[in-house]
Amino acid sequence: MGHRLNPTVALWGSPRRLVLAPRLQELALARTVEGEAREAIAVDKSIDKAVADLGRDIGDYIRQQRGNAQISLRQLAKLAGVSNPYLSQIERGLRRPSAEILQQIAKGLRISAEALYVQAGILEQRDGGALVDAVAADPDLTERQKQVLLDVYESFRRENAARLSTME
Repeated sequence: MGHRLNPTVALWGSPRRLVLAPRLQELALARTVEGEAREAIAVDKSIDKAVADLGRDIGDYIRQQRGNAQISLRQLAKLAGVSNPYLSQIERGLRRPSAEILQQIAKGLRISAEALYVQAGILEQRDGGALVDAVAADPDLTERQKQVLLDVYESFRRENAARLSTME
């Protein structure tokens, strides 16, 4: 009778190595999983840092707008319907306000909620955002005047963009 060759024994040499081979595979897999886990943790940390930076950015922006409006933290908290400590935590980047809270803060600051949404990363910046907001918020202009101003502005932007593209 002929002996059948066990491919694992042939590859690894001895029966003792036959027992070790699966363990080595487990260790290799564990190292791979550990490496992937470390990479995932690093990505999570960078995401957490980006979120924290975004929180500080919106907080700094709110503090700056509050200073421009010459409103105390206490006054803005009352106008926005939030507590002083909560608003302070937002300004220091410790809390991320919801869109609803941002809207209330914008109302208290008398600025557009869209401006806060852009700063918070909820909305993307649109072209001419600050100008459009200023025109839209001006109580001395009629709706027709606002639309004419925005149309003229947009036509100048298109004209300049076309001129720049022909220069390149």
